[in-house]
Amino acid sequence: MAVYTEVSDEDLIAFVRHYDIGDVVSCKGIAEGVENSNYLLRTTDGSYILTLYEKRVDARDLPFFLGLMEHLAAKGVRCPQPIPARNGEALRQLCGRPAALTSFLDGMWPRRIQPFHCSALGAALAGFHTAGADFTLTRPNALSLPSWRPLYESCAARAHEVRADLPDLLSAELDHLDAIWPTDLPSGVCHADLFPDNVFFIGENLSGLIDFYFACNDAYAYDLAICMNAWCFERDNSFNATKARLLLSGYRKTRSLSQDEMAALPILARGAAMRFLLTRLYDWLNHPEGAMVKPKDPLDYAAILSFHQGVRSVAAYGLDSGAGSAAAE
Repeated sequence: MAVYTEVSDEDLIAFVRHYDIGDVVSCKGIAEGVENSNYLLRTTDGSYILTLYEKRVDARDLPFFLGLMEHLAAKGVRCPQPIPARNGEALRQLCGRPAALTSFLDGMWPRRIQPFHCSALGAALAGFHTAGADFTLTRPNALSLPSWRPLYESCAARAHEVRADLPDLLSAELDHLDAIWPTDLPSGVCHADLFPDNVFFIGENLSGLIDFYFACNDAYAYDLAICMNAWCFERDNSFNATKARLLLSGYRKTRSLSQDEMAALPILARGAAMRFLLTRLYDWLNHPEGAMVKPKDPLDYAAILSFHQGVRSVAAYGLDSGAGSAAAE
């Protein structure tokens, strides 16, 4: 989440008049994240999240995102629900941007990841994958393997400004991923951005998942690899095998992993590291002036990628390579 588009009091009040949510009490920008403009809106009836979808989000994808949240909530997944206006439409316009209101979830995202967070996340991700299995809309992953080389090429001329060897590192890794990327793994709806700031806890209990605007259809194990990279590395970028073991075992208690998925996990983790290295590099080099958001350091993901390049089996992630199913717990 972030703020790129400022909303005037007059525009906000006019927008809210189309909903049965009371009168505006306050509206505060949320600075975390990188994609859309987000505000915490408080009215006389309660609290809501107001999202303005910025240029990187294709407006044609918004029915998928909003419909997915409605579907997941109906299946018992704790996540925001779109709030329809009086005309029944959840998607409207504000300040020249597509905009929507969603329900507010209680909880806080964990600033310091503990092992119990990883176990709960694994179970929640598996529940998400299971609940989304019969969602009828589909959306290709716009940030999957075919997009990485064009994204790299858009940054290649300046990548050395971040680190001298970065252009060569990225080029060689892309060649490697192109050659060995796994196919035909079990797939379905994935969150694809389940970082700590998108997962809320109350005490030790996971209270909800948010920010579904990268959700897409892809391999379930790739979604799991994204989470492993985001949750199982310490602040010095060292890998915590205990957290990874708890994440993966928490997942497998709800949804089994096939042997093919387990075998593919190291390369999927490399790909997940490459995806976020490249998007962070792009944002670092193309940071909009005046935005209420600080770009994230792409070199954190260079360090994560380096770790996975040395992994030969899932044993490095704290698991027996033969233990892929829930029955093995």
